[in-house]
Amino acid sequence: MSRIALAAIMLVAMTGSSAFAATRPAAKLASANVENGKAVFERWCSACHAPKASLAGTLALQTKYNGEVPAALEQRTDLTPDVVAFFVRNGVAWMAPFRKTEISDIELADLGAYLAKGPAKRTDAKRKDAKRKDKAR
Repeated sequence: MSRIALAAIMLVAMTGSSAFAATRPAAKLASANVENGKAVFERWCSACHAPKASLAGTLALQTKYNGEVPAALEQRTDLTPDVVAFFVRNGVAWMAPFRKTEISDIELADLGAYLAKGPAKRTDAKRKDAKRKDKAR
């Protein structure tokens, strides 16, 4: 694949194009489980992308973005499920791609939903869930 074609694909993926969403069944997107996405993140991603400056993924993103966006993935507000899926399946730099036998399509949808929520939305969702549980008691 030529460098121009690869750059074009990455540019489309980074802008969150819905073209990549068409490759995944709508049911998987609609039924994404954010809590499971957090578990997937902790199992597969946190070793490199947790909010610790010495981790490989966090350090690489800090260097790449020079502090303009958070280096830790869970602190980002600009990630879409499509962008997450692209980089998980294709890898980038020294990050190897993850096979479907490692992270299934359903788990990938859950991971994308979790990271796309951003830190404020995840906190709001936890508060709402806690309020619902309190009312149920």
